[in-house]
Amino acid sequence: MMPGGQLRTVAADTPWQTPTPDAIVSYANHAAQYQEVAVRSAAPGQLVVMVYDHLLLNLRRARLSIEQGNMDLRLTSFDRARQALGELMSTLDHEQGGEMAGQLNALYTFVLGELADLGLRPEIGRLERITLIVNELREAFATVGQHPAVREVA
Repeated sequence: MMPGGQLRTVAADTPWQTPTPDAIVSYANHAAQYQEVAVRSAAPGQLVVMVYDHLLLNLRRARLSIEQGNMDLRLTSFDRARQALGELMSTLDHEQGGEMAGQLNALYTFVLGELADLGLRPEIGRLERITLIVNELREAFATVGQHPAVREVA
């Protein structure tokens, strides 16, 4: 911005400048700091939704890696997805959650087994079914987390 509040324009013939490695690292550091603040300030229900978002992101990456035949990305994506599921499993409160916590644990165990198998024998159709299940759970937690009474308890 120029003095007086005017925006500086760039001529159409101005060449695009590739960001320097320092600028890229700086951006990555700022993004990581932003994400850390978001996690630290999130309510417990929001944290669960964030873990689901991370899980879904890695399921999408796994699908892309299968389509592209990228084994390294496939293994990394499935590993990160399994880590997210492990996080969801570890946060289940079986005392307060009762039967619901047990059912979620069984579903997470099923999905975990499917992801382990898909990592070895990739199949897009099975991955899509797992992704749909996870997405439905994510939407359910997001909806419940928006309810005022749930936010107060969480």
